[in-house]
Amino acid sequence: MGLALTEATACLATGDVPVGAIVLGPDGAVVGAGRNRREADADPTAHAEVLALRAAATALGRWRLDDCTLVVTLEPCLMCAGATVLARVRRLVIGAWDPKAGACGSQWDMVRDSRTNHRVEVVAGVREDECAAVLREFFAAQR
Repeated sequence: MGLALTEATACLATGDVPVGAIVLGPDGAVVGAGRNRREADADPTAHAEVLALRAAATALGRWRLDDCTLVVTLEPCLMCAGATVLARVRRLVIGAWDPKAGACGSQWDMVRDSRTNHRVEVVAGVREDECAAVLREFFAAQR
């Protein structure tokens, strides 16, 4: 989660919402990293999780990440939760919950929905206070 937090704080330079994500491979090594780049890239799909999953797929040479863990500072939205399911990620580690748009247990539970073709193990609340504080400080400065 420390590496994901480092990615999140790097978002502050571009004005993006500070969310960071890391993908750990089967041996626990980092195989992908991402941070929100919607503002920086003018791309509505440039969420930290999507960028980290893309980087991991490229590094591993395959789209199935069924032996990987996605670590993210904020509960994924519907798009990112869907990408996590489609990539067949085994485990999702979440820092802070997103009560407005979270899709991994808050508003929806896409990653554990029995109607999907794959379910993801969720471990939540890892360094939750730190992850939430980065977001609170960002949005307080926006007001």
